[in-house]
Amino acid sequence: MKLKPSKREQIFPLPVALISTISNEGIRNAAPWSNITPILRPLEEVVLASWLKRDTLANIRETGEFVINIPSIEMTEAVMVCSRNYPPEVDEFEMAGLKSHLSEEIRAPGIEGCLAWAECTLVEEILREKFSLIVGKVVNLEVDEDFFDEEGRMDFEKAKPLSCILGPKGLTFTCPRDTGKSADYSEMFLGGKETTLSQMP
Repeated sequence: MKLKPSKREQIFPLPVALISTISNEGIRNAAPWSNITPILRPLEEVVLASWLKRDTLANIRETGEFVINIPSIEMTEAVMVCSRNYPPEVDEFEMAGLKSHLSEEIRAPGIEGCLAWAECTLVEEILREKFSLIVGKVVNLEVDEDFFDEEGRMDFEKAKPLSCILGPKGLTFTCPRDTGKSADYSEMFLGGKETTLSQMP
């Protein structure tokens, strides 16, 4: 079966993040994002794709800052509230009943109750005809210790980070599960070559 271009998004399991920004006037914005990915390891830079008419994009252009917040499945309703197209003057934290999580390196606040907060500064905008690619540098990364061990590994069965599958008329919220299989990075290289995170694709 072949899928039309309009349905290609349905083959990708996607993460769900909340991008929080603040305008120059001090209005807080929060928006769910799935078109987001780290640029290789170790998560020094990230890239997110945005339609051109987004308050989040406007705030990033104005201030050069944003926070990637990782919500759990318990925050599904708040994510849906933040997905609505409120006008720029509306504080979406208030609309969704969200509290600010104080950022250390930037002015834009994170969102309390999330699993992790990646504070980012704008590195580059790659402008296309219908969308923009935002490259951000992670300047501070903080996690909720209730869901991470001392080495920074997430207990994802306990944390239940939110993800989704897009469909023709909407989306289905999901979360990752353990398959029972783990693998060392060295298993991916012939001859047992030792690797570091920075060498991984």
